[in-house]
Amino acid sequence: MTRGGDDRPVVAVTGATGTVGRLVARGIAAAGGAEARLLVRDPAKAARLGLPGRAVGADFGDPDGLTGALAGAGALFVVTADPLRPEHDENVLAAARAAGVRRVVKLSALAVLDAGAQDPLTRWQRDNEERLLASGLDWTLLRPRAFMSNALGWAASVRDEGVVRALHGSGRNACVDPRDVADAAVRALLEPGHAGRSYALTGPEPLSAREQTEILGRVTGRALRFVELTEDQAVERWRARWPEPLVRALLDGARRQRDGAKAGVGSGVREATGHAPRSFADWARAHAEAFTPAASAG
Repeated sequence: MTRGGDDRPVVAVTGATGTVGRLVARGIAAAGGAEARLLVRDPAKAARLGLPGRAVGADFGDPDGLTGALAGAGALFVVTADPLRPEHDENVLAAARAAGVRRVVKLSALAVLDAGAQDPLTRWQRDNEERLLASGLDWTLLRPRAFMSNALGWAASVRDEGVVRALHGSGRNACVDPRDVADAAVRALLEPGHAGRSYALTGPEPLSAREQTEILGRVTGRALRFVELTEDQAVERWRARWPEPLVRALLDGARRQRDGAKAGVGSGVREATGHAPRSFADWARAHAEAFTPAASAG
């Protein structure tokens, strides 16, 4: 792996201020022996978050800038987030080749293996995987189910009302702790033996939103109530945040979860990291403060 200014190998991390990227940056620092280079649109945000490593301004829409930002890096963690901009993955892979990067670890999604998933989000992830496999670079694919941290979207209503509102509340998802995804990424970036491999990253059991609500109640010591949203109510909420193609993709994903398509438990966390996947109760205990009213937290 290419060496940095202090003679340590350089690992570049895109999406370093995001849910998984910031954990990857911290994991690289904790492992020691490598320098994390954080490719971010706003280096000041990385500084505010206290992320370890050197933050470098970069934009997926600027191939030349990406190439410069990757100069000297030997490994790269890739997270892209806009399915309406497929050129982002093309640009980052072209820049990685031009900069001499050899190892790429890509955050994808487990839905790519579901033939019934034909929504724009999943097709975008499949296309991204195909680009990476055709790139000539050493690749590793991380395919998580939904992140347990998506439950943070309920935090305000839990704090204020003791209520969780969600669509298809009995549909189960083998959601995964982002810490496990980051652990897998750090191992694949720093250790040999992961090239050419893909990992199905899930939690230890499938859970519904109703079951997650019960767990959050036990962890916080509160009697929480679950309220089932209709599809129309969910779509109205999503339209306030997302463009229509993504809204339709979210609705398709929710229906597939309702029908059991996301309940399968994979072995990828143990295969990639050597440890068992964390449970939702583990995640909830680590984030209990987010769901606790301010007076109770004090």
